[in-house]
This record gives sequence, structure tokens and C-alpha cells, in this order.
Amino acid sequence: MKKFVNDPQHVVADALVGVEAAHQGRLRVDHRHRVVYRADAPVRGKVALVSGGGSGHEPLHGGYVGPGMLDAACAGEVFTSPTPDQVLAADRLVDGGAGVLHVVKNYTGDVMNFEMAAELAAAEDGPEVATVVTDDDVAVEDSLYTAGRRGVGVTVLLEKIAGAAADEGRDLVAVTDLARRVNDQGRSMGVALTSCTVPAVGTPTFDLPEDQMEVGVGIHGEPGRYRRPMGTAAEIAEQLVAPVTEDLDFTGAPVIVMLGGMGGTPLLELYLMYGQVAPLLAARGIAVARTLVGNHITSLDMAGCSLTLLRADDEMLRLWDAPVDTPGLRWGA
Repeated sequence: MKKFVNDPQHVVADALVGVEAAHQGRLRVDHRHRVVYRADAPVRGKVALVSGGGSGHEPLHGGYVGPGMLDAACAGEVFTSPTPDQVLAADRLVDGGAGVLHVVKNYTGDVMNFEMAAELAAAEDGPEVATVVTDDDVAVEDSLYTAGRRGVGVTVLLEKIAGAAADEGRDLVAVTDLARRVNDQGRSMGVALTSCTVPAVGTPTFDLPEDQMEVGVGIHGEPGRYRRPMGTAAEIAEQLVAPVTEDLDFTGAPVIVMLGGMGGTPLLELYLMYGQVAPLLAARGIAVARTLVGNHITSLDMAGCSLTLLRADDEMLRLWDAPVDTPGLRWGA
């Protein structure tokens, strides 16, 4: 294993030093609690969006902190949920008096710890907290890390759309309702060509022979639907598109499409894959209104990609197009 590290046990802490140094004036970091938050936080009268999870999925979540998206993100250890104390610290840092929305991926540790943080906030008369749990992965139910479906790519789209709504001044109920609607209308599926290597472990998370791929893999390397021989890009595209479109009808509405890398796949190959996905969507009568291609929710150095579709509407498209200024997404700002 070759990694840019000093001490494998301190990778997250060292990375947060770099985040703060690279984005001075835009982001601040509470190093004690490992929280990345907006430099102008708290924004008075605005619903604050707080998310987070295990590190290793960058730019999710810290890379989406800033105007138009999140107010704060909690960085757990690699592939490890943030603690309730971290989440509570984030809530306190960004509470502007209009309440806090927790955006939580459906992994058992994340759900439990964000829930405990909300209970602690209520017990100490802290901010009003609402929660939306993303569960868009169609690959498997009740996986190694979850009860129900895993939360993956829709998390990025939800944070952008709900973040724009919060910036417009909508109240906590309205922002929460919109976030839940986004989650309900989104589906994802991923495929891995290699494993990933957690720095503190130093060996691949799972064994995947050179001639095999894992279809439906989770973002922590959890098993997918099945393992099969390596295929062509066209074959892999069909194995992503089919289960997503069979799970939800995406016709008759504008659709936002994200073709995301897992961290170890060149952008050249991701665009090649989107070139295979686009005609498959068109053949199914799906009208693509917006696209996002690149590394947006990753799994360290895993080679692979995921497909996320969101059945949108005019309101969601307008909020998607609204200005955003974060390290991971930036337009119109």
C-alpha cells in the first residue's frame, strides 16, 4: 500500500488541517469535534443543514459545506459514524434560530448517533431538530451496515436542493418535507472493479479477482447483488440502468442524473460510462434535464462507478440550478 500519510491513525485529523488551510475565509474547522462549517455560520433566521458520516467518501460531506448546501459536516473516522457529541457540536455551531435539519445516510451507526444528538439537543433546550434519512440504493435490503436500503448518491442531490431551499428562507417543516420528497424520488446502483484500502488497515477491504466485478457494491465495500465476470462498459451500463429504472418510473418528468466515480476511476472512463448510460435512458423514454459526472460520493481508492437518478419537477430543477459555493460543487456564485 502506498498512501500520502504521516500516521495512518491520524489521517482524518491531518486531512482536516488541509481542508481549513485550502479554504480559508470560506470554511472553518472545529478540530476538537472534527466539524467542518461555514465561515459565516451561524446564519441568523436560516434553517441549518447538518450532515456527516465516516470519512473516505470525499467530497461528501465536508466538500459540500457552504452557501447553497450544508452549514456543517461531521467527519467520522474512515468508514466510521460520527459520534453524537460531534453532531451536537455541529448543531450548536450553525444554529441560526430557525432549526436544524439532519441529513443522514441510512447506515445503522449514522442513524443512531444523529438520533442521539437530536435527543441531547432537545434535553438541553437546544435547537429544534428534524431528520431526513436517505435510502436510495436499490442493490440490496438489510445489508451488513443497514436496516433497509443504504443511503448513497441521492444524498448529494438532496443536500444541494434542500440547501438552496434553506437559503431561500423556507422554514424547517418546508425544507424537511422537500428533502424527504427528493429522497423518495431518487434511486441509485453501483458497481466495483476493485476493493478499497482503509489506511489504518493497510490491506484491501475485500478480495475481488482481476476478472470479476461486484454489482451493487456499497460505499464501504459491502457486498452487492452478485459478483460476475468483468464486462464491457456497455454491459456494465445496462446492469446499472436496468435495476434503477425497474424500481421507479422515471418517465414523464425531468430527471437529474449523477454518474459518480468511487474514487479510483479516471474521469475519462466516467464520461465513457455516461456515454453508454445516456442512450439506455433515452431508449426507456427518460428525459434527462441535468447531469453531474465525476467523483461526488466515493469509497477511498475503489475503482468503480454508481448511477443515481432523481425524478425531479420544476421546483427541484430551479433549486438545483440555484447558486452554490462549496469545494465540491460551485456554480452561479
